[in-house]
Amino acid sequence: MRVLIVEDEAKLAERISNALVAAGLTADLAGDGTQATFLGETEPYDAAVLDLGLPKMDGLSVLEHWRASGCKMPVLILTARSRWHEKLAGFNAGADDYLTKPFEIDELVIRIKALIRRSAGHASSILECGGLRLDINTARFDYAGEPIELTAQEYRILAFLMHHAGKLVSRTDLIEHIYARDADSDSNVIDVLVGRIRKKLPEPMLQTVRGQGFVLTAGNE
Repeated sequence: MRVLIVEDEAKLAERISNALVAAGLTADLAGDGTQATFLGETEPYDAAVLDLGLPKMDGLSVLEHWRASGCKMPVLILTARSRWHEKLAGFNAGADDYLTKPFEIDELVIRIKALIRRSAGHASSILECGGLRLDINTARFDYAGEPIELTAQEYRILAFLMHHAGKLVSRTDLIEHIYARDADSDSNVIDVLVGRIRKKLPEPMLQTVRGQGFVLTAGNE
């Protein structure tokens, strides 16, 4: 899952990014409103953290541009502005959640994960597909109660597939949602990683649809 962090304070942006990456997500950074508007409208993010006080274009204007362009990703506003009318303006512009500074970094991570799972149609923080289970908050997989050991990239792939269980996910979808914008990506690497994940799951949970992508199923479909 890929998150856009829009924050002009470089140290804070890096802190948020490090926390999200440690939690199994992928993060891109934007330091001003103009760059944020462009990235939000052209890249397939699963969620965004948006500061309101930005150079070049303020956060509310960025959000309004995103929504006007049809961008539907969930957005968490992060700001020092705490008065109710300011929060109301954010929600009216299309925000999904609101967190005021100072804040606990763990709370931000949990809120972002909640926004992502709800946007994928999941009410619970525990996702299940057959005997496979993902605890989103702890970023842990298990099958029939036994933990599954995954590398960071394997986790990102399987977590994305888990959020979209039963649906065909193309290689392009995986590349766009597990790699940061400037990262080197290769569909052949995706195939290798999927092959490793498949060996850690019962057959035939993770299926390859030739020329199209992958489907995670309950295993008996």
